[in-house]
Amino acid sequence: MRGFVLDHRRDIAAPAAVVWEVIADLPRYAEWNPFCIECRSTLKPGDPIDMVVRLRARPQRQREWIKECSEGHGFAYAMKPVPLGALSSLRRHRIEALGPERTRYDSHFELRGWLTPLVLALFRPALTQGFADMSAALQRRAETLWLQRKSAAPR
Repeated sequence: MRGFVLDHRRDIAAPAAVVWEVIADLPRYAEWNPFCIECRSTLKPGDPIDMVVRLRARPQRQREWIKECSEGHGFAYAMKPVPLGALSSLRRHRIEALGPERTRYDSHFELRGWLTPLVLALFRPALTQGFADMSAALQRRAETLWLQRKSAAPR
């Protein structure tokens, strides 16, 4: 199997700094993120990222490892590959300023390895819906924060 990839792109009506603030503020995920309801990490490459995600009726704990982090631009993490090429994953968040008040957010997730069909048989609908819901919720959260800040700013 070549692998399984989910990509979502959102153009967000908020500055890149606000989008980064939302995606990097891991302790607040429970406030806005319907898929990853708990998240802890330093975001330093090599350090763990501990998450609780909604894949089944009961949320599942996961530990993956930060691969890269560029403050203000995004970060990526992956599971430790299962031996013999059985399974590997990559999750990437990318943020690109399109202007002073517009940002492009790209969400990327991939699974590779011969166990991928089994994982998809168990979790494909939850993964597909979860990553779509998270991207939409990130957009709502960033745009809401930005509108609140703009309306509170002195004129």
